[in-house]
Amino acid sequence: MADDDPDGRPAKLEANRLFAALDDETRERLRSRFELVDLDLRTVLLERDQPIEYVYFPLDAVGSLVSDLDVGRSIEIATIGCEGMIGLPVFLRSESTSAYRAFIQVPGRLWRMTAGDFREEIGNGSELQVVLQRYTQALFGQLAINVACNRAHPAEERMPRWLLMTHDRAGRDEFALTQEFMAQMLGVRRATVNEVAAALQARGLIAYSRGRVTMVDREGLEGASCECYGRVNEEFERLFPR
Repeated sequence: MADDDPDGRPAKLEANRLFAALDDETRERLRSRFELVDLDLRTVLLERDQPIEYVYFPLDAVGSLVSDLDVGRSIEIATIGCEGMIGLPVFLRSESTSAYRAFIQVPGRLWRMTAGDFREEIGNGSELQVVLQRYTQALFGQLAINVACNRAHPAEERMPRWLLMTHDRAGRDEFALTQEFMAQMLGVRRATVNEVAAALQARGLIAYSRGRVTMVDREGLEGASCECYGRVNEEFERLFPR
């Protein structure tokens, strides 16, 4: 599928920011090796200590990289959508990862390629390899900022940052997010998520009902977020100028 659907849902390779950075000839050559998939909430993309079968390039889906702790808690370490890829260990010549798992946070479309085909592509010294080197730096930057943010900033600032990042990557104003899921992503109790979401709604920044979030006042939400949202965006813009 080469063009966007009549309903406006993205289907082009270049709807992913990494592919947009490639020249037309490279994109066309890669197209035949990709499969367009539409995945549901919580679909597992990468599992810890398991062979990686596919690499994924989201279009309007959003994935989470999550680290599981021995105390039975899970904390999100990165949010990945149309600006990136899921499966970076394959690019770094690894068969698996023991540090995190990945699953769908917001349902939607992704282009995927088998890990074997992907290894062939990057082994040929293609332009994709150069783009992914830059993306690796961008993702490491997001990881570093997230670690500091989770340690230093309260949930009242981190939730707006997380909602803004999800909004950017999903490309739509409404998406499904349960309190349980947000609590897991932020590493806080559900009661904390309920309090912060209620406060944001009272300020007219979001609408939240029955596990669905609607962005109402994006500019106001940016004002409520910590500076980490802007720092992550600045790093991506520096490495992948639009």
